[in-house]
Amino acid sequence: MSETQERPPRHQPFTPAFLADIRSRTPLAALIARDVRLTRAGRLWTGCCPFHGEKRPSFYVYPDHYHCFGCGAHGDAIKYLTMAHNMRFPDAVEDLAREAGLMPASATPSAPRKPLAPLLPPEPDDAPQRRDAAWAIYRDAQPSILDTPVEAYLKNRRIDVRSLPRVPRALRFHPNLYHSESRMSFPAMVAAIDNGAGRHLATHRTWLEYAGGAWIKARLPAGMKNKMVLGTFPGGSIRLARGASGKSLAQAPAGETVVIGEGIETCLSVALALPELRVLSGVSGGAMGGVELPPQIGMVVLLIDNDTKPEAIAAKARIVDRWIQRGFNVRIARSPHGNDFNDCLTGG
Repeated sequence: MSETQERPPRHQPFTPAFLADIRSRTPLAALIARDVRLTRAGRLWTGCCPFHGEKRPSFYVYPDHYHCFGCGAHGDAIKYLTMAHNMRFPDAVEDLAREAGLMPASATPSAPRKPLAPLLPPEPDDAPQRRDAAWAIYRDAQPSILDTPVEAYLKNRRIDVRSLPRVPRALRFHPNLYHSESRMSFPAMVAAIDNGAGRHLATHRTWLEYAGGAWIKARLPAGMKNKMVLGTFPGGSIRLARGASGKSLAQAPAGETVVIGEGIETCLSVALALPELRVLSGVSGGAMGGVELPPQIGMVVLLIDNDTKPEAIAAKARIVDRWIQRGFNVRIARSPHGNDFNDCLTGG
């Protein structure tokens, strides 16, 4: 469509060519960046999803669409305006068309805005390098957590890994792992985050220290995190328990039930209580809705913290809806009010 071609009058439908022209002319990341703080993720952009509450980003912006691996939100520039700004479809089209120069600014009552400019081009894709670095940390860690500070830390959380049918192979011990924020090194629990095919995507790190006669999470200055992930992990999970079958996730028996929670400690606590079930950590609340599972899985049980805050309830509801939309039979297990599942063991 040429620069001078205008959209049909309001009483006529928008043509597919006109809509395609709008989409191609709209820098999607720049549009979403008006509302969401985006950061580079290789050649893509990522941020916390504007459609559900989350602390760790699971919202990705591609050149022609956005997708949230937490709640399943998906769409193009027009869909974004209708969902994020509660705009009617015709109004969203006209808003974008005006900014793209496809119709006069006076055609609608809205005041014209400065045309969207693309965000700076993404930096060279460093995802392979980050993935390699994450794998190197996991590869160089001690394969068994038995008789290490990791086992002692978990035992201090009332998690006796020797009571499990199998010690989780996804967990390893690193004796001296660098912490970039503090510029110090600590012992650490590291965990492999794999996709549905078993490919290593990222490494989860929990830094530890010995204090008060026990191994605990490292106490760091305010604002510094003692848990971080290196790498991006859409669809990934930490495989903590294989359940009664003892088989890999890809070879899970037909109709098997899978339990999915957020944190490692939460999921291990449930694996102790229900050793017959397969248990995966989705790493973050937002990412729980996008964990990749083989098609033969019959039921998904979601471990949901019993938080009464409206925004938390809405976020969890979107995660449940996401699994239902994916065609899985879903059940919810709620922790006692004000506690997570590990608190049930520790008395926290």
